[in-house]
Amino acid sequence: MKLLEERIRKDGVVKEGNILKVDSFLNHQMDVALFNAMGEEWKRLFADRPINKILTIEASGIAIAAIVAQHFNVPVVFAKKAQSVNLDGEMYTTKIESFTHKRTYDVIVSKKFLSSEDHILVIDDFLANGCAVDGLIDLIQSAGATVEGVGIAIEKGFQTGGKVLRDKGIRVESLAIIESMDASTGEIVFREQ
Repeated sequence: MKLLEERIRKDGVVKEGNILKVDSFLNHQMDVALFNAMGEEWKRLFADRPINKILTIEASGIAIAAIVAQHFNVPVVFAKKAQSVNLDGEMYTTKIESFTHKRTYDVIVSKKFLSSEDHILVIDDFLANGCAVDGLIDLIQSAGATVEGVGIAIEKGFQTGGKVLRDKGIRVESLAIIESMDASTGEIVFREQ
């Protein structure tokens, strides 16, 4: 998606440790018009799938997923990283390691929001090693639901997550795939799609 690639080139900041800072438009301050264009693109890409729910993980994926859900006219469920007093009943749980935060989270979704009837599109802002998406797929499979695909805003193509998921037969549609990035020069090279 050229629009997203251009925005990454314009406003993204490459940091040491393979970190791409896009907080000015994607995951701190949010460009809702850009999210809307991303939602349109995922709707086009997954038009052939019977999606009835969007699943994401808190926190950065929620805003993107909510706008994407408008294009599919379906609800969003987000996996929580912490148990709270508001959560009741039985839960699906899994563990997810965060590339950015360098820690492991217990992630939960109430069983009343995922069922074997669901056809789910996973949406997230980044795909690096694939741990978050793997965890969300684990939750979906625990519910007996169907993974219809994964929509990623920015994939770090030089890391293993995308390849591992695709090798498992998961349909992954990343709107921008970074082949390489250099913290010393700020250069970002995108994969041709």
